[in-house]
Amino acid sequence: MGRKDASTARTPVDQYRKQIGKQDYKKTRPMLRATRLKAEAKKTALGVKEVALVLAAILVFLLAFYAFFYLNISNEVDLDLDPAEN
Repeated sequence: MGRKDASTARTPVDQYRKQIGKQDYKKTRPMLRATRLKAEAKKTALGVKEVALVLAAILVFLLAFYAFFYLNISNEVDLDLDPAEN
């Protein structure tokens, strides 16, 4: 029976992964938990781009709403003014 790590046909990538794995064990649990929480917070946080898109959509909706009522009111005012009455 040979040793588990005795294989010499190990690729550099596998060696690197094993080395990283050994280094990861050196971290304490609170450090690992803090790193995981930080990564989750970063993943779920809203970015500037998303906030800007939402604000732009609200602005476009408000401008369309305003334009609709402005055009409706301006047409009604023009109908009330009959030039033949003067």
